[in-house]
Amino acid sequence: MQKLVLFDFDGTLADTAPDLAAAANKQRARKGLQPLPYEALRPYASHGARGLLKAGLNMDPDHPEYETCREQFLTDYEQDMTTLTTLFPGVRPLLATLKESGYAWGIVTNKMEYLAVPLVVHLGLYTDCAVTVGGDTTNHAKPHPAPLLHAAQVAGFAPGDCIYVGDDERDIIAGKAAGMATIVAAYGYCGRETALSAWQADAIAESPGDIWPAIQEWAGR
Repeated sequence: MQKLVLFDFDGTLADTAPDLAAAANKQRARKGLQPLPYEALRPYASHGARGLLKAGLNMDPDHPEYETCREQFLTDYEQDMTTLTTLFPGVRPLLATLKESGYAWGIVTNKMEYLAVPLVVHLGLYTDCAVTVGGDTTNHAKPHPAPLLHAAQVAGFAPGDCIYVGDDERDIIAGKAAGMATIVAAYGYCGRETALSAWQADAIAESPGDIWPAIQEWAGR
């Protein structure tokens, strides 16, 4: 294997926002509120329960009902998390190209393992995925570099031979802290109004099709 390419999951490999938004609107329905439009919830999909409860109910972790709502959100999401979730167009060909070119690839997400692994299996990624690291796999979640360093160790690569692709600033912070190159998945949930260049990643991919050329450029340096 030449290098290890690590991906964030939500907003990078998989378009999970429709199912996450549906779970958020279920929490609104439980409180007698009308659903929010999908477009209002999509930008928070990479931020998990905390982000979606903030967007859906304006509820922060210090709210007395937060933990109860969070547990219900996760229960609702787990029950229907494969209903509308798909890979982003171009992701499957990208992963096929990596395999054909002798690159290993894996997943590092802040999604808990009990949610992440079934989705990886459902989307047909598990067989070729070298490593899957969830938000509870190590003692720290991103933006801490620990999950990325753990993934590299499990897959048998030095951090300098790894590149991390993600759609949130914490992904880039974690990748750089781990000593890895980084690519922003600008097609994900980061928002078009975000100044992505300020994240100082090695490359910005406007679509999954832009990732392979960026990887080749990085590998050739």
